[in-house]
Amino acid sequence: MTPVRSAMVLAAGFGERMRPLTDKMPKPLVPLMGRSLIDHVLDRLDAAGVETAVVNVHYLPDQIEAHMAARADRGPKTIISDEREQLLDTGGGATKALPLLGEGPFFIHNSDSVWSEGVTPALSHMQRHWNPALMDCLLLLAPLSTSIGYGGRGDFDMEPDGRISRRGERQVVPFAFAGVSLCTAALFEDAPEGPFSLNLLWDRALERERVYGVRLDGRWMHVGTPEAITEAEASFEHEGA
Repeated sequence: MTPVRSAMVLAAGFGERMRPLTDKMPKPLVPLMGRSLIDHVLDRLDAAGVETAVVNVHYLPDQIEAHMAARADRGPKTIISDEREQLLDTGGGATKALPLLGEGPFFIHNSDSVWSEGVTPALSHMQRHWNPALMDCLLLLAPLSTSIGYGGRGDFDMEPDGRISRRGERQVVPFAFAGVSLCTAALFEDAPEGPFSLNLLWDRALERERVYGVRLDGRWMHVGTPEAITEAEASFEHEGA
């Protein structure tokens, strides 16, 4: 299994759909089952062996910085990537953090991505499937059939060997991106400057057939709204997670 020692936690967004909870609180600090969303993420990264987590900030950044300082004695070491002056989106934020992340492999983890584990812990499962000879990026994919709080038509189809393709305009596909990817600095070669989405780099890598997926063995919870928080908590309580 390939050890992964660093991770990027994307925590800079406004959390518009989570209002009114995010009127005075950044979305990563919204509580779920008595812990903030970002604590769920950092504790899971810690359990997977990650030693350093780079956390980007933009909206209400002082609150996230204070929260990171308060948990400095547990979990991975956290480093703040400051985007106060300009919100860089997922791709731009990760590009800015590359000097702190190293060559990789490293996780890029949405701060609101939570799930209940199945038999195989998801991040360890991704590390076991990582193969730099074949891939520049590995995405964690959640089956729509078991996901909570997701109402879309899916993001990707996946072949038995893990190769993935994007959903066509009128298609429905069985998997949604579950908010975690594993990649190396190679994915960011010739990345543009300023704000841009990771989707741009994924599309480039998809053209080269260098993006693979791994199925989440658990129940993904898309916590995009206050109602979804309630639904996720009910699922956690039901499953005893």
